[in-house]
This record gives sequence, structure tokens and C-alpha cells, in this order.
Amino acid sequence: MAESEVDVLIVGAGVSGIGMAHHLLERCPGKTYRILEAREQIGGTWDLFRYPGIRSDSDMYTFGYAFKPWVDGKVFADGPSIRNYVTETARDDGMFDHLRFGRKAVAASWNSETARWTVKAKGPEGVEEHVARFLFLASGYYRYDQGYLPEFEGVENFKGDFIHPQKWDENYDYSGKKIVIIGSGATAVTLLPSMADKAEHVTMLQRSPTYIAARPTVDRTANFLRKVLPAKMAYAITRYKNILQTIFIFQMAQRFPDMVKKAVLKQAQEALGPDVDVNKHFSPAYKPWDQRFCAAPDGDFFTPIREGKASVVTDHIDHFTGTGIQLKSGEHLEADLIIPATGLNLQLMGGIILNVDGELVDPPDHVVYRGMMVSDIPNMAMAFGYTNASWTLKIDLTCERVCRTLKHLDRTGTDYAVPVPDPDMPREPLRLLDSGYFQRARHTLPAQGPKAPWQVHMNYFADMMAIRFGRIDDGAMQFRHAGPVSKETPVREAAE
Repeated sequence: MAESEVDVLIVGAGVSGIGMAHHLLERCPGKTYRILEAREQIGGTWDLFRYPGIRSDSDMYTFGYAFKPWVDGKVFADGPSIRNYVTETARDDGMFDHLRFGRKAVAASWNSETARWTVKAKGPEGVEEHVARFLFLASGYYRYDQGYLPEFEGVENFKGDFIHPQKWDENYDYSGKKIVIIGSGATAVTLLPSMADKAEHVTMLQRSPTYIAARPTVDRTANFLRKVLPAKMAYAITRYKNILQTIFIFQMAQRFPDMVKKAVLKQAQEALGPDVDVNKHFSPAYKPWDQRFCAAPDGDFFTPIREGKASVVTDHIDHFTGTGIQLKSGEHLEADLIIPATGLNLQLMGGIILNVDGELVDPPDHVVYRGMMVSDIPNMAMAFGYTNASWTLKIDLTCERVCRTLKHLDRTGTDYAVPVPDPDMPREPLRLLDSGYFQRARHTLPAQGPKAPWQVHMNYFADMMAIRFGRIDDGAMQFRHAGPVSKETPVREAAE
């Protein structure tokens, strides 16, 4: 089965895919598009994860779209609120006629002679083919069907319930249970305070600590500005205020890590009281922002620990028993429910198999261009947000750049754009975060170069200047006409 050809095919109907569709409608009116979504509704991450307390760990004034003010009032919104926000965006723009649910894109082939992508997707009635001029992959950065799960000795002996957060059933009742959460990342930090009131006791078991900082759930500046200014203006001011604040904190952490660490630990000690060993349980071995900070809205993570409803144990697992977990220190943790909040499996471009003119694409052989395209792959961009700030900040810039590229193709009468690096350019691994899921998948990722546009930046304002205002024809991007291309054939570039 094949549907009609479109100008842009978007894979994924989460925050990034819906954002791309909006930018197309606004900046490239008249371009046809289609959105393929493997799930049965909009939302992506915010539809998949249903565990207790699921929320954004970035403030919504920067995580929200630049074009759609966040008016809910919550600085850190829960999953359903974010899903509704994205769905409302799609509904307001009339996107539902362009959405195809239950379609999982599995392979995409580029043909330079026709300058078209052919994407194969598994649908309700079998494999479908979708043809497009431009392919935008908005499928996130991790595997939706499987979270990361280390091998635990004796896990099969445990008699209680063992549930990964990525497979959580909303109807599961954990009332009165002794719960052990394995992990210390954002998921664990969200689960502990959300479950503490109903559970008998919640224990967060970690091998090593994570930086956890209390953040206010109300932005008083935003609330004041909404009262005295139009909604869009108030939102824009709040957004840039928060962007600057985030950049300032990140730069302080990079330049004065010891000072920032001391301040974070002092805050934690004050929130937890004198009976908790902060140096043991909340003082990581790495520097602040070498891995992502965990946000505790209004310090909600610390409250149940201070009240005795929850606790943190820093130790290593020896093996599972029928009733819990035996630690290497000799301590045994009793549990009715164990939640392995052990992270994600990173998966670039949704695991789609890419083929360019008959050659299989192996991402590590390529280089990232401006953090959004991949060398020698024509008319294809991917949504990959910031790791040290709100994801959507980079997505908005990426969508703008794609639209500028499409306009440039139309203006120059060319068919496709392909980033081509100097073959002698030094290459180095992507430097994102030291988080486990990046470390485990580093060998599967494209490389980066020593400088722009081949180096990935994690600075919004630097990216904004380069991506929003920088030249499209920057010397690294080649614009070509449809037709046969070989390594021996000179590139037919667009004339300005």
C-alpha cells in the first residue's frame, strides 16, 4: 500500500514531530506533509510513560513551544498536562488529517536520481510505503519498546512484583507495599515522593549519588507578567529569563564546580535535617552538570525522607532473594515491589534502517551537522534536543533551520541539500553527557568535528545565532539537482 507523495514526512507525533508540523504550516505554507506515529495517540514520551508522578524535569516556560504560551501555571508539568498541550497544538493546527497512527517506520531509502525518500512503515494492514522529498525524524533518542535493565543475579527468585517504569500499568495498586526503587536518576527522584504517601515505605537504592536540587513550582515573575502584559509577550519574557538563568547556572557549574556542589549539598542538608548523611547519599563523585541535574519541585523529594516515609541507601546489589535484595554490605532490603529505574536504551533515529543510493548507512561512519543533520545523508534532519537545558529549545531551532533549507531549495531551483565534510577533517566522539545511556550507546552514534558546523553545541544563544541567522549556504551544505551522483562525478551545486 502506498499513499500520495508529500513534501515532508515526519516520523513521530511527540513534542518534536508536532513542533515540526507547526513550523511547516507557519513558515512554509503550501508544503504538504504527513506524520507517522507508531503509537495510537499523540504525545510520544508523555504518552508512553505512565508511572506515578511522571513530569517534566525542565521548566515549562522553556520546555514549551516558543510559539505557544504555557498557561497552565505549573513550572514542572505532569505527563498528562504535557500530552494535552501537545495534542491541543495539533488540534488547533488541523494536523489530525495528516496523522497516521499505528505506523512504525522501519526503513528509509534515498534515491538521488529522483531526489526522493521512500519510507517503509508497518501499519494495521501490513507494510506501507510513503514517498517524500524531505524526511524529518522526530522519534526521540531512546527505544520505546524496551528500557535498560541490567542483569541482576537471582532476580527470578523474587516473589514480589518487578516492574520497569517504561512498562508501568496505571491501574497497578501499590498501597501498603514496601517498595525498593533501583536507581538515582530523574525517574527515581520522581517516583519516591509520588509513592511515599500510599506505600508502607519507599527505599531508593543507588550505587552512587546524583545531584538533586529543589526548584520552585511557581514562577512568580511569570504570574506577575501575565497579569500586566499580553500572554505571548509575558511568555516570551519569562522564557528568555529562564533560558539565561539556566545558562548562567550551567556556566557556574562548569567554572566553579566546587562552589556549586557545596551550595547544592547545603540545600539538601537543610531540607533533610541533621540525621541524614548528605555526604554519603547526595555527594556525587562527578562534577555538577557532567550528568543532568535532577529537579525536586519545592523539594518534594526530600520531604518524605525527612518524615521517615522514605529512605536512601547507597550500596551495591549482591543478589535478589525471594523477599527482596541482598546488598554487598550485608544489609537486606525487604520488598513487595521492586522498580528498576535503571535508565533508557539510547536509540538514534528510532532505529530506522537508512539506505542512500543503495548503500546502508552506518551512523558511526558519519558526522553530525549542526546537531540536526548527518553528513552525506540528503534531505534528512533529526530532532535531538539539549541535554543541559530544555529539549524543545533546540527542537524549535532545528525546525526553523529545516524550513529555511526548504525555502532555499525552492529559491535556487535545486532538489536536495546534503552536508559534506572535508574528508581530512579530524573526528571525535560526541560530547553530550556522561550519563549511563550515552556511555552505553556511544559506539552507535555519529562523530563530530573540531569546530562548527560539525561540532555539537549545548548553548542556546550560540546555536540561535548560527542556526536561526547563519547562512544556509555555509560552505558545508551542498545543494544538488536530482540525477545520478557518484564519488567521481563533480557535485552540481546551486548558483546563488
